[in-house]
Amino acid sequence: MAKKKKKKNGQCPITHKDILGLFREIKRPVKMNDFYRFLHLSKRWRRDLEDMIAFLEKDGKIIRLRGGAWGLTKNLHLITGKLEVQRSGVGFVLPDDKRRADIFVPPHAFGTAMHGDTVAVALVPGRGRGKSQDGRIVRILKRGNETISCRVLKKLGKGQYLCRPTDFRMNFSLLVSGDALERRPRKGELLVVEPNEQVEPALWAATILESLGEEESGSVQERLVKINNDIPMEFPAAVLEAASMLPGVPDEEDFEDRVDLRYLDFVTIDGATAKDFDDAVYVEEQNDGYRLWVAIADVSHYVPEYSVLDIEAVERANSYYFPQSVEPMFPVALSNGLCSLNPRVPRLAMVAETFFYSDGSYGKSKFYPAVIQSKARLTYGQVKQALLDNDEKERAVLAPVLPMLEQAEQLARLLKNKRNERGSLDFDVPEPLITFDVAGDPVGLDRKVRHFGHMMIEEFMIAANEAVARFLTEAEVPFLYRIHPEPSQDKLNAFFKVLRRTELGEVMPEEPTAENLQLVLKAAAGTEQEYVVNRLALRTMMQAQYTTDHESHFGLASDCYCHFTSPIRRYADLIVHRALKYALGVKGFEFIRSEEKVHKIGDHLNKRERVAMDAEREILKRITALYMVNEVGREFTGVVSGVAEFGFWVELEEVMAEGMVRLSSIDDDYYVYLSERQELVGERTGKRYALGQVVKVWLHDVNVSRMEVNLRLREEDAQE
Repeated sequence: MAKKKKKKNGQCPITHKDILGLFREIKRPVKMNDFYRFLHLSKRWRRDLEDMIAFLEKDGKIIRLRGGAWGLTKNLHLITGKLEVQRSGVGFVLPDDKRRADIFVPPHAFGTAMHGDTVAVALVPGRGRGKSQDGRIVRILKRGNETISCRVLKKLGKGQYLCRPTDFRMNFSLLVSGDALERRPRKGELLVVEPNEQVEPALWAATILESLGEEESGSVQERLVKINNDIPMEFPAAVLEAASMLPGVPDEEDFEDRVDLRYLDFVTIDGATAKDFDDAVYVEEQNDGYRLWVAIADVSHYVPEYSVLDIEAVERANSYYFPQSVEPMFPVALSNGLCSLNPRVPRLAMVAETFFYSDGSYGKSKFYPAVIQSKARLTYGQVKQALLDNDEKERAVLAPVLPMLEQAEQLARLLKNKRNERGSLDFDVPEPLITFDVAGDPVGLDRKVRHFGHMMIEEFMIAANEAVARFLTEAEVPFLYRIHPEPSQDKLNAFFKVLRRTELGEVMPEEPTAENLQLVLKAAAGTEQEYVVNRLALRTMMQAQYTTDHESHFGLASDCYCHFTSPIRRYADLIVHRALKYALGVKGFEFIRSEEKVHKIGDHLNKRERVAMDAEREILKRITALYMVNEVGREFTGVVSGVAEFGFWVELEEVMAEGMVRLSSIDDDYYVYLSERQELVGERTGKRYALGQVVKVWLHDVNVSRMEVNLRLREEDAQE
């Protein structure tokens, strides 16, 4: 191997690529002395070498063998990935190499691996089920959870307690001990423990770290979900210190080389409880069209690449929102203060200024750093009352900005029509509106009302995102696109097949194509089938993701799209801001991450986005179960929203909740599950339960720990 040239400034003369190249060149496992010998490396670089080896191990590229050498993972015929355990107890390893299919792992092949661990898995020759190859976990590369939340089952004596993880994907028991509480934990109490060694195949020893409290508390449920999903909470001291060193308000010298837009009547429009405002808008009607200014908080001005704030933000990837709390990507000093476009104070922003013709089609755009001063912090409710309801009192309150808002509404409607014309999909799936009492427990579970006040801001953000993406694409600068692949033909076929058997069958388009999805959604609008159709359509969708590859966004019918409008809470947007400044030649942004590095960050952001989505779904299920405990025995009307061989799910009308009617609770017949038709049909009576069907049920019981809401058909309905 050629001798390496010594780098300047005392830097180690080798890189990660050199180490991987050595593995490929000598074609056998490599020992520590081999690195020095073949790389012509002196032992003064031992610490740097060890750090690089540790990084490649963590990244799954190499693996430590029992003899002390390291092997190239792919040459050992091992596949690295993350273990995800299902409720049934079986697992799948999701490979780091996205070209590979998921690998099925039966419980007996887990070894000591747990849900969430990064593992190396060996394929089992000649075995596979469906599209998945069978595998056996041979090494744990990284624990997914350093701590585990669990529920106390009973005291065993001598300060030991038998516990069970609260995460159903961890199918084992815990023998916990420790004096961190300085008291005896109670039966049913939730604890946070640190797992130690495995005592038996389904039993681990663990040490008590803290008590979360009683399971019936809404705030306890939130903390439980954060722990179960590895949501970052407390910021490291160095990050908080870095945030505290920033000014409380922008300095006058920061305004240099910026366009001063403080004279424009920018407003922010958000939810009533929002505390971080990263976008402000201003619209002006001009001779033959409209001009839209979208100002976004200039987070990149305060957060340099590779700073402690930046490194922490990369790791967090995004902010995590819960019904009663937020775990922000940046400390509150930035997210709610310096980088939040609060009213009546100057703020630094990146502006996308776009002209639109009178029919809503795009004209020219320009982008620049600016300083703005929002004139009002508005809520969606205020906008609805003033613009849609013509409430005189609210119109008087908003009088200083009302003319601008009326022009904004006109433009937003034009933009929405344009999106509809090009085939953009609008899914109308209601979101829950949860009300809590002073103790933090849920006392209301309603549906959020979505109106054009929400859509207006969405249209402006979409327009700005598209404009920036087009500009950066033409500039050939590495950045992250937000793409959304078309649904697979198999899923489309199944979706159309099911709906043809509903009341919408007569108006269904003949061809099950992606283009015809919009027609189906329009046909369902305003009918009893609307909710189910929207839910089923969402299930056919692929996952949106971040990538450096220029691909389209199917859901928005956009050929070029990125995320630019929320750098306070999404790291992808911060990457786009830096790319924009680089393309514009802004001072201090003369360098940019390579496409390879940006792509790798995008992969990490995609993973963390899925974590955020899983956490959001889990907390909603837990809060729903907690609320429904007090509704046991109540009757409800609902719509069948899903069907399985063991029962069917019902979306309730009276509250924003879903429960299950299990076949074991229906004793009038034996039922057969017809998967292609998504129906349960009685063998003797011919009675059927199908998607979209309206049923009367009563709440039989609730299991908060398993997030189960169990319904039963009203007796008279079950016997019809």
